[in-house]
Amino acid sequence: MTEHTTCVVVGGGPAGMVLGLLLARAGVEVTVLEKHGDFLRDFRGDTVHPSTLRLLDELGLGERFAALPQSRVEEMAFPVEGGSTLVLADFRLLKTPHPYIAMVPQWDLLNLLADAGRAEPHFHLRMDTEVTGLIRESGRVTGVRYRTADGETGELRSELVVGCDGRWSVVRAGARLRPREFPVPIDVWWLRLPRHADDEATAFVPGMRKGHFAAVIPREDYFQIAYLAPKGLDPRLRAEGIDRFRERIVAALPRFADRVGTLRSMDDVKHLDVRLNLLRRWHVEGALCIGDAAHAMSPIGGVGINLAVQDAVATARLLAGPLRRGRVTSGDLAKVNRRRRLPTVLVQTIQRAMHRGVVRPVIEGRRNGPPKAVVAILDRIPGARFIPAYAIGVGFLPERAPAFARRTPISRPALERR
Repeated sequence: MTEHTTCVVVGGGPAGMVLGLLLARAGVEVTVLEKHGDFLRDFRGDTVHPSTLRLLDELGLGERFAALPQSRVEEMAFPVEGGSTLVLADFRLLKTPHPYIAMVPQWDLLNLLADAGRAEPHFHLRMDTEVTGLIRESGRVTGVRYRTADGETGELRSELVVGCDGRWSVVRAGARLRPREFPVPIDVWWLRLPRHADDEATAFVPGMRKGHFAAVIPREDYFQIAYLAPKGLDPRLRAEGIDRFRERIVAALPRFADRVGTLRSMDDVKHLDVRLNLLRRWHVEGALCIGDAAHAMSPIGGVGINLAVQDAVATARLLAGPLRRGRVTSGDLAKVNRRRRLPTVLVQTIQRAMHRGVVRPVIEGRRNGPPKAVVAILDRIPGARFIPAYAIGVGFLPERAPAFARRTPISRPALERR
């Protein structure tokens, strides 16, 4: 079966859903293909940064987002000698409507975007539809081949295919685009621990002790923990078993010794193979990659989602016109690459410096905190906390919603009446 649309968006993550919604509001016929049947996957990036919160306001979705269960993080801090903490980034210093990072299960955000998309006549979302390859004709990508959960196969022809399908992108592979890989010293092990009623936390505060590094992300009713270990330890850590892994967590985070027993087996711990890479060229004729498909990010700073959403906004603004006219050229696609490459490179440069200067010395047992020079600067110049807060919370070239996508606030009852 062969069908037609104007733009195929592969992947229903934050970048794909934002791009689909914005293009639909521009009057572009857009179809988002998501291989899973729902958005319920644990330990995805759940940080929604100040610039994304502002974008949701501009799209008329701010009130609905505010009604979702969430917690707020107002600062990022490091432990220092003596048991105290040093604030690295204070988001309250930002001159923005939402000076904090909202911690919201990603499935709630994606469901919100999907509901908003369904209210647009040009938006189509197909769940349980996995893209298996690209269609090429005369040197140009002209659509995708797909397979549904019940085994049905088909072709969806389009003027443009946008890969928003993550670090193992089918679109990127099919377009024969190869990223440059940067060395990464760590992998991340995700887990959750109970949050007690008297646990107050409005900051990211990692534990850095004796070769162990664990970041604590406060959620509404639990703590999400990221344990950072040297890359390549996956088989060894699993072989050690859950008792030894609990000891690792307590070594980094002694205050959680009373609750690590809730980890019953290594099945409660999810391994993330951390990658940091960047496509030299984000496109071929008829296809474009954005977000993690174009640049896998380290979890340091939690900026991957924010960067991917900014990619999506820029893509919609730059390509809505050509898509409405029915012809997208290689030059049009190159504009997205030029627009978004510099902020991506800047963020990745900072992440690589953090790997070298903070993460590696800690996991190798050479230091139990940030470099002394950083501590001295932040102690003497409190205003310096604005710089990392801006880099993490807003970003280098934040994108604003294009005029065609802006709306007044939309409540859920109003959506349901449509």
